[in-house]
Amino acid sequence: MTIRRLASLFLLISLMLSFDPATSVRASDAFQSNMENGLAQQMLGKMTPEEKVGQLFLVTFTGSTASEKSQIYDLITRNHVGGVVMRAENDNFDAAPDTVSNAYQLIAQLQDDEWRASQNQPANQPVSTDINTPTPLQVPTTVPANYIPLFTGISQDGDGFPNDQILYGLTPLPDSMALGATWDPSLAEQVGSVAGQELSSIGFNLFLGPSLDVLDSPEATLANGLDANVFGGDPYWVGVMGSAYINGLHTGSSGRMLVIAENFPGSGSADRPAGEEPPTIVKPLDQLKQVELAPFFAVTGNAQSPQNTVDGLLVSHIRYQGFQGNIRATTRPISFDPQALSQILALPAFSSWRSAGGLMVSGDLGSQTVRLFYDPGGQSFQAHLVALDAFLAGNDLLNMGNIVSSDAKDNYSSLVETMDFFTQKYLGDTAFAKRVDESVLRILTLKYHLYGDFGLGVITPPETGLANIGQADGITSEVARQSATLVSPDKVDLETALPSPPVVGDHIVFLTDARTGRQCSTCAEQPMIAPDALQNAILRLYGSQAGGQVLAGRLISYSLDSLSGILAGGTGNQDLENALNQANWVVINTLDAGPGQPQTTLMHRFLSERQDLLRGKNVVVFSFNAPFFLDATDISKVTAYYCLYSKSAPFVEVAARLLFRELSPSGTLPVSVDGIGYDLLSAITPDPTQLIELSLNMPSTSTPTAGTQSPVEPTSTPFFRVGDTLSAQTGIIIDHNGHPVPDGTKVQFTIAMNSAGGYV
Repeated sequence: MTIRRLASLFLLISLMLSFDPATSVRASDAFQSNMENGLAQQMLGKMTPEEKVGQLFLVTFTGSTASEKSQIYDLITRNHVGGVVMRAENDNFDAAPDTVSNAYQLIAQLQDDEWRASQNQPANQPVSTDINTPTPLQVPTTVPANYIPLFTGISQDGDGFPNDQILYGLTPLPDSMALGATWDPSLAEQVGSVAGQELSSIGFNLFLGPSLDVLDSPEATLANGLDANVFGGDPYWVGVMGSAYINGLHTGSSGRMLVIAENFPGSGSADRPAGEEPPTIVKPLDQLKQVELAPFFAVTGNAQSPQNTVDGLLVSHIRYQGFQGNIRATTRPISFDPQALSQILALPAFSSWRSAGGLMVSGDLGSQTVRLFYDPGGQSFQAHLVALDAFLAGNDLLNMGNIVSSDAKDNYSSLVETMDFFTQKYLGDTAFAKRVDESVLRILTLKYHLYGDFGLGVITPPETGLANIGQADGITSEVARQSATLVSPDKVDLETALPSPPVVGDHIVFLTDARTGRQCSTCAEQPMIAPDALQNAILRLYGSQAGGQVLAGRLISYSLDSLSGILAGGTGNQDLENALNQANWVVINTLDAGPGQPQTTLMHRFLSERQDLLRGKNVVVFSFNAPFFLDATDISKVTAYYCLYSKSAPFVEVAARLLFRELSPSGTLPVSVDGIGYDLLSAITPDPTQLIELSLNMPSTSTPTAGTQSPVEPTSTPFFRVGDTLSAQTGIIIDHNGHPVPDGTKVQFTIAMNSAGGYV
């Protein structure tokens, strides 16, 4: 029977083979070589117990110098710590304009201290300068040790304060959600490449990020504090964008940077921000595999290539209820639960990655979240027991943070006590010693993976590389243009709501969330967005020197804090009231407008209490953070609502161009937004109204042997019987937002005969 005689035919077509991401393991080369493992084995055999234990610890320190009398010098030279993490909150970075150059010098000094500690030099005798040491230095006698370079880590999530540690001197890169709104992995790769190149040029070799959390729960987005630091709310696309970003970090650093993805196994559904008690997520493992774990599968065992493969996973302090089938059972924080963590790591994608050398890194053990779990009463917090629990749970590298035991005077003494405790346990417990050796072997292998061989001239990058830092603004501008999103109204309705941009003579009032941040405790406070940043961008682009579309005297800027004077209970602000009464346009610039932020409260109250000042005006809101902070009532009171996601100068400029209709927003929301009824899952399903190219996969005919000719024959008409299975393939299928749907998406086609005898 031919296909023309079929009354109906149902084809269930998979664009590619559907697979369970937990069980489909990539068949590719390991991201570490046997040679690196062999070198690590040799080094391990030469190390003392103290040296081995020290390698397990990733520590922090205070200040931007490392003199021979400093605590960090002692931790490196006498306690053999495996690495350091540099943080702005610990004053590890100096004020501009020396932020980058001084960070380079500090890291070079730390690595030099490690190398010098390995040399058997008497006190006050110069060290040989054969290995790129510019001048001999006088050093005190130290205990000779094997030379193993330090991990030097940083968390640099993009978009400045508070996400970044280095606020000045680097290219101002966007945060993850700005990249997610472009839906373009090539941009994520380029941004990752810039970050990798610049940070590795300073001397960093350990990148704590990116976040692979999935914001799939609109209810949790306001509570978990992740804001715009995630790529989006769809597991597939978070994996795609994260994979591209990781590739960029590896290539941009020329392989000199390890990437530690966070917050494993996923905190997108958490109902608490960092710094509060550990959140509890009610999800079974099967559901975690489909959502939270899917992006981590994509960059471990299922990664496309070694360049897309993360070197480590940073384990978060999250609890799960119903994780192991019993809805009443709740795990400990996963970072301290050996049974739960091992069950996750036993999944094929992770087990293959672990076998290839993947590293598990604990979340910050000195965080308030950990302290509240172990010592809610604030009486008996013991750093060595916390570290032991994290290690025995399955973490290889212990990220100690600013941990302080209840009976210790500071972080330094808590660290020394903890390492002494581990050393004694190593000497007296063979099972523990074996576990330490296994983790140290992973750490050493990754360090050889970074450098191939250990020598100070190889470890410290040339200082000339600093000249190329901070020169890649072009990629940030491109992300800003492609990510800008019109949240409300629809593009079709925008022409009615805002038929024209501001014109000469219009009065514009700018209200900006001008919260401040600073590089160090003694550095000057700087606004995240200056109150007049958008005003100045508009004057530069459309003022008297650029076409004269606006008059400078009719633009005025205030901070959101200024609104307190004109709200109920305020002391009054006549200048602001006069400006708002006279305004044709009111432009509100927001940051993370989460619950509890005083600026958020002021904005909500202004929209609610002072409608008299907004009536008949064009009210435009630009969010320079995530798009989900305004609710439906807030949005109903504004004329247009745009999301820019990030707040650096290129994003402010794009906001100006959007306001003057020079630029059309091309970004698409990567997360659900309750305030406009936008559901991401529905938006990324295949659009049923599109025309899809469909072709049958017919068996190929035999190919004539060489030297022979086959007569040309007409293509025969295929015949099928009822019940036959047809193999078919489609062209690219797009979702409701116009983006390609992921491979593995199932699409149902129905072919049916209509009343006229045709097929539809």
